[in-house]
Amino acid sequence: MRVYLPSTLTLLAGVHAAKEIGPAPLSAHAVTPALREWYAGGDLEELEYAALSAAARASLRLLAADPAAPRRRVVIAAEMPDDQVGWAPGGLDGDDRALVALSAAVPWKRIASGHVDDEDAAADVAAAADALPAADAGDEDARFTVDGAEGNDLLWYATQELPHLLA
Repeated sequence: MRVYLPSTLTLLAGVHAAKEIGPAPLSAHAVTPALREWYAGGDLEELEYAALSAAARASLRLLAADPAAPRRRVVIAAEMPDDQVGWAPGGLDGDDRALVALSAAVPWKRIASGHVDDEDAAADVAAAADALPAADAGDEDARFTVDGAEGNDLLWYATQELPHLLA
């Protein structure tokens, strides 16, 4: 099953050095039954994009927790055996329909690709990370700022390209 793991460039450097994402259990995002039900009209490509977007939102939370990390969202896509992917309860307020739990570490060889903000998105991403606490508290202006980061598409990187992002 394809899963999307939220990350940062700082965390990606650790993944590259360790040659795995772990230890388990790990939170990830995937096309779940709840996501399929919610997005009933979507084809598989649209559902995968929705799961990737959920992981990108989780990456933004990681950035908010690590002010030293470069302000670019990172999502790592991996192929995991179905028996290592469990359906997780819906996350924050029960609305994360794509949330799954991985019962095993993700070896580097299972990573299919990386998805990373362009450097030009750094200002939007930084503003969104800073606005998260206020957005969570219900501030509509802060929510607008957080949503602004989603206006930036993540760029696709093959696994052999990921180390170049860390240089």
